[in-house]
Amino acid sequence: MLSSTCKYGIRAVVYIAGNSRVGVNIGIKKISEDLDLPMPFLAKILQEMVKKKILHSSKGPHGGFTLAREPGEIFIIDVVKAIDGDDVFHRCVLHNYNCVSNDSSRTKCILHDDYVKPRREIEKLFESKTVQDLVTTARNSNALY
Repeated sequence: MLSSTCKYGIRAVVYIAGNSRVGVNIGIKKISEDLDLPMPFLAKILQEMVKKKILHSSKGPHGGFTLAREPGEIFIIDVVKAIDGDDVFHRCVLHNYNCVSNDSSRTKCILHDDYVKPRREIEKLFESKTVQDLVTTARNSNALY
């Protein structure tokens, strides 16, 4: 459902939120190593989130990334939309056009009736969960970033 790019982005934002200290940036190398993600690919993802005002970046020897807002103000849907857009919630699961739920001129696909409800539930989940919620879950359960 989510692209690998989006999954990496969510993990990175939660990692930054869970490991940041006021006034201290987290370097791309540290994030890449700790999350076992390829650095060039991760850099592109993080720069996209800087453009979307989810992260701040700074250059130099103490450069790196910090959150642009408080972690409780960044919803998972914000990260998903910044990276994958909202097509995942509006496009047909099997075809490359808008779902009949969003475009009444279309005919529903063979998975529509089974997929429309779980897709809406996932969208509601992403709209309600914040980065802070995921940081708290990770800390309380030793869950993976």
